[in-house]
Amino acid sequence: MYKKSCSKLSGLVGASILLKLDSTASYHRSSISLLQLSRGQPKERVTFQHLNFLKRKYVTSNGGELRQRARLAQREPQKDEQPLSCSDGVVERHVQPVPVIEPSHRASEQSEGPTPLQEDQQHLQRQWKQLKVDMTDLPEVYAKLSKIKLTALVVTTAAAGYAMAPVTFDPSCFLLACLGTGLSSCAANSINQFFEVPFDSNMNRTKNRPLVRGQISPLHAATFAAVCGVSGVTLLTLMVNPLTGFLGGLNIILYTCCYTPMKRLSIANTWVGAVVGALPPVMGWTAATATLNPGALLLGGFLFCWQFPHFNALSWSLREDYSRGGYRMMSVTHPALCRRVALRHSLALTGLSALGPAMDLTTWTFPLISLPINLYIGYLAFRFYKHSDRASARKLFFCSLWHLPMLLLLMLTCKRRNRESPALALPTTATATATPLSCPTLTPSPVPLFLSAPILSLKTTLQS
Repeated sequence: MYKKSCSKLSGLVGASILLKLDSTASYHRSSISLLQLSRGQPKERVTFQHLNFLKRKYVTSNGGELRQRARLAQREPQKDEQPLSCSDGVVERHVQPVPVIEPSHRASEQSEGPTPLQEDQQHLQRQWKQLKVDMTDLPEVYAKLSKIKLTALVVTTAAAGYAMAPVTFDPSCFLLACLGTGLSSCAANSINQFFEVPFDSNMNRTKNRPLVRGQISPLHAATFAAVCGVSGVTLLTLMVNPLTGFLGGLNIILYTCCYTPMKRLSIANTWVGAVVGALPPVMGWTAATATLNPGALLLGGFLFCWQFPHFNALSWSLREDYSRGGYRMMSVTHPALCRRVALRHSLALTGLSALGPAMDLTTWTFPLISLPINLYIGYLAFRFYKHSDRASARKLFFCSLWHLPMLLLLMLTCKRRNRESPALALPTTATATATPLSCPTLTPSPVPLFLSAPILSLKTTLQS
């Protein structure tokens, strides 16, 4: 096979070298990679990075072989295993018994049920607990429950409606009307919070309300709302007039039974809420006159239109909160409509101001002096409609906070004087001839007859 002896020797040497290389696969692959790298590229390109790469490749491949050998070693039978024994053609294997593992104390405790003491503690935790309320904290809790700032706004608008009525101002009737309207507002706000506890807990703006934090019990809040509602409506009905009492009860029903559930159903809740906010000035007007006429509707129209730029700007900044609470507001579901409605009703305030002198409610100076503030809120509403960002919404909201008091103050300043509707005068039960020592004649009052009778009898006694 070999022609020369040296060729045979060189063949043996080469075969031994190949066997040596095959025994260590990692060295073989590394050497081949180095040769290919040296042949495929110029010598000046074999840098330290290439050598480092080959080193990592060698370590990885060597580690993989070691892991493979470890897995194979685990699969090999144990050396101390008993050999097979064969007797009469039956092969027997001697298997060592597996030791029984004793369960630990912790596992036994987990497997067993709770102890009687633990069951009693769990039962007590599931039971109702008596909520202890500090009496000194009740005024603050009641103020939060009734939304005292919103109630103050409601009473202010009712007072403005009473003051704009074309009758002589009666302090007693005025105070009774404001008190009854405030109690009705407290009842409506408390019932609203009673129904919305699970939704208020998801909103950052309402998560600190008394019922959410557990400062008072739901039964306590419901009792407070019932007392305020019954006393407010009764006071308006008996001490003022039945029409105002009817409007007070209607306001509570609209707010709690219509507006509150509609917030999770339809965006029409905003319009229902605007009607609720427009009723307090109408109640002030009816408390003074006991009638509904265009002047009362004009005052309600001012409040109805003002609420859309006010609330839409507020809800725009709280869209995430309303979305977490599950409320269907225009700012969440119809953002473009939210901006259009705010702009539309802001411009409507200017048109309503022009109707004041036309209805013989104010002088012709009122549309002129209210024009700057109406144009300014319209300008901010236009910016909110155009930019639709939080900055413009925040400016429109803060403008609405001072715009309404200023508008009502200007309306009171420009109220048409020296007129009283003869139809609003109440019939008197006693007349007397004026004498130098007699008391001045009582002016017609919106107080019911059963309240004005003692005053009239006192007048007759003094005159006699």
